[in-house]
Amino acid sequence: MSPATPGPRSGGAALELLVHGVGGATAADMLDDPRTVRITGDGTAAVHRRRDDVDAEEHPERYAERPVPEAYCWSNLTSGNGTRALWLLLLPFMVANLAHWMRPPTEGRAGLVRLYGVLVRLVALTLTVLLTAAACEVALDLTAWQCAGSGACAGQRSWLGFLSAERGGWWAQPGRRLALAALVPTALVGLLWYLSNRTWSAYEAQRPPTGYDTDTRTADAGTADTGTADAQATDTESTDTEATDTGTTDTEAADAASPTAATPAELRPALGRPGFWYGRRLVARLRAAHTAAGFLTVAAALAGAVARHDHRAAHGSAYEILGRALQAGILLLAALVLWVVCRRGRSEHRLDLRIERALVSWLPATALLLLALTAVHTAWSRPAWVSAGTLPGDAFFGSLTLAQGGLVVALGAVALLLHRPRRDPRTALYGLGGPAVAMLACALGGVMSGGVAQRVADWLDGPGTPGAGDGLITGPPVLLSWQASVIPVLLLLLLVPAALLGARTVLAARRLRPVVNAAYEADDPDRLRTDQIAAVRSRAALTDSAPVLVGVVSGATLLLGAASVAGAWASGNVPGRAFDGAHPAIASAATACQALGSWMIGFGFLLFVTWGRRAYKDRSARRTIGILWDVGTFWPRAAHPFAPPCYAERAVPDLTWRMSSWTRQTGGRLVISGHSQGSVLAAAAVWQLPPATRRRVALLTYGSPLERLYGRWFPAYFGPESLRGLHRTVHCWSNLFRATDPIGGPVRVPAEGGRPAVDRPELLDPVAYGRTRVHPLPEPILGHSDYQADPAFDLARAALLDRLPPALPRQRVTDPQIQGSSEAQELSEAQGSTHVQQSPEAQGSP
Repeated sequence: MSPATPGPRSGGAALELLVHGVGGATAADMLDDPRTVRITGDGTAAVHRRRDDVDAEEHPERYAERPVPEAYCWSNLTSGNGTRALWLLLLPFMVANLAHWMRPPTEGRAGLVRLYGVLVRLVALTLTVLLTAAACEVALDLTAWQCAGSGACAGQRSWLGFLSAERGGWWAQPGRRLALAALVPTALVGLLWYLSNRTWSAYEAQRPPTGYDTDTRTADAGTADTGTADAQATDTESTDTEATDTGTTDTEAADAASPTAATPAELRPALGRPGFWYGRRLVARLRAAHTAAGFLTVAAALAGAVARHDHRAAHGSAYEILGRALQAGILLLAALVLWVVCRRGRSEHRLDLRIERALVSWLPATALLLLALTAVHTAWSRPAWVSAGTLPGDAFFGSLTLAQGGLVVALGAVALLLHRPRRDPRTALYGLGGPAVAMLACALGGVMSGGVAQRVADWLDGPGTPGAGDGLITGPPVLLSWQASVIPVLLLLLLVPAALLGARTVLAARRLRPVVNAAYEADDPDRLRTDQIAAVRSRAALTDSAPVLVGVVSGATLLLGAASVAGAWASGNVPGRAFDGAHPAIASAATACQALGSWMIGFGFLLFVTWGRRAYKDRSARRTIGILWDVGTFWPRAAHPFAPPCYAERAVPDLTWRMSSWTRQTGGRLVISGHSQGSVLAAAAVWQLPPATRRRVALLTYGSPLERLYGRWFPAYFGPESLRGLHRTVHCWSNLFRATDPIGGPVRVPAEGGRPAVDRPELLDPVAYGRTRVHPLPEPILGHSDYQADPAFDLARAALLDRLPPALPRQRVTDPQIQGSSEAQELSEAQGSTHVQQSPEAQGSP
């Protein structure tokens, strides 16, 4: 920071709480000092200070002209230990969870909001079933049924010798081979349950401060953006009998409309609700349901295989009757799973501490017991049973694909109905962002499941081609080959919008040349320097074209997926065989697409595995993966319990507790400065603050995706009205942005009610066009980084501190054992009660 930059006028104690963005940052980098001390927190997320500032509250005279800087480091929440690399396998689940939060804003349509949430949760459930079915395909069909049943294939795999049908051992019977192989998908489901339960105990267990009175009325940012639907439902299909207030009183509305009001009325947006960042109850319910669904998928694979044999060889026998009873039990429990998934959504209007322990424990346990009984029934001796062909997987995978497509189409129809009354041109894909992302989640699940099946089949088949009839095994279901074959077609289709975007970027860079020269007032412009800056600006603008690409990919995936199901069911053969009698060019293209698609889908899966393995050992690679999670796991797990955990459920309470405890302890002023994703965390934490604390807090965002990314893709929570509501409820807010930043941008909140516009003038990047006396060497183009190096940052922070009310006298909590804890809050409240008469805004508790 520049020492010549003027500090704020002395107004008493002041704190600057810095929150880093994607990719993480160390406390030393954030505080520009290698000597830092962790003052609160743990190894996962903590608040740090410079060593010289640890006792700042005891020596306020040292900080009369500058705030005390603190750094909140949260990067280990997403890129900590090596087990984070396993989260790559959960990518489809994470994407499906994002779709839940992308619904359009609505007013007075609680039923549609509930239906939207139910449809997303059903899409998420199909992904769990798909992943488990893929594991069943590899372990049960390809390995235990086909390869172990073939003497030639088992003979080349020594580790399959004890399962070989030709050796005639105890495990040689198909049913026993299948029962043993079922341990693999069962263990996979158990691993997913373990990871979800472990992160549930660590992330969803963080209780936010309870600073709101339970009778406080609610409204989404206090605007028409949230009507009764957002307040009553908000994707919250809760059947609780509690009353839910949805509007504001006449007094509150009058206060909010008054431009001279010292403090805005208490309005609670969606992200400010007490239970928004505490989703333990729903995650526990969904985890039980998805775990049971996984076990039931394995049980259904076993029951289907043995039922086909018993119906043909022992019709009417005790075997068949018992098998039908087990199938009925599977169907009955599957219906119960669907009921659990559809019945209840999130409870946000209060801190819901209840856990339905009977449901959470007995549902997966009953499914596991049913799986064990089915395995025993399958393994029972059937000497005449011989494995031939494949297990009945084509119909299952085809039905599941059609179910996913139907759910996505229904979700799109609901999204359009929600978006129609309040069309906003800034909303991504006209409100269809959620359905498009849900389709991408299904596509990712298909690539991962198909990829592992194709690679394992190719490995077991030796020199042959799976599905072509010239190898050791029959191969995976025909549908998986068709789905792999459409991948080259999809990539060819993507070349068209990619080429158009590339051409548009080049043309935009040319049009920006005079804009760049005018911004720097260059008398003798350097063509090379101008082109460099203009090119960076034009590439940064590509972020705004992301909805087009997502829409094209999702639409093409939906159509090609339907075509692959139709082709597989109509022909019953892999694409290379299905077009044998066609024109040679068409037949050659089909064969090429099959071979290339099989290679590409397998390569994609191997890329996931190798990237995960590298990330497990390499911290820098793990941090790169963490950047993806920084964006994808901001939202709570509302649709899929096996998605990577929501780090904001730890980070937001951390920030809220820190701001509340410090302002109540000192009565001082506080600026929370958030960069990139840190600005989203900062805004969410400010929304959670009690009104009395919020009036002593200023918000400074820079490189912020609040409107550019979150406002467009998550309009129900960060749309224009929500951001305007944040502007009205926080004491003051400023936003810094650059045209060269591909992530951050303006928040587009205008001046209102005597408050200035949030966006400050666009920062020049680089800060100097050429060589000057102040900048004798060429300045770099910083883009998304190093906002604090710009002198405008210190000026903006000083202006915010000057606008905050002066610090109030407070007695400080001196016991370090209770500072920042709930006991400290109670003690501070007791100590501050004598000041209520002089300072009404000091009332309230964190």
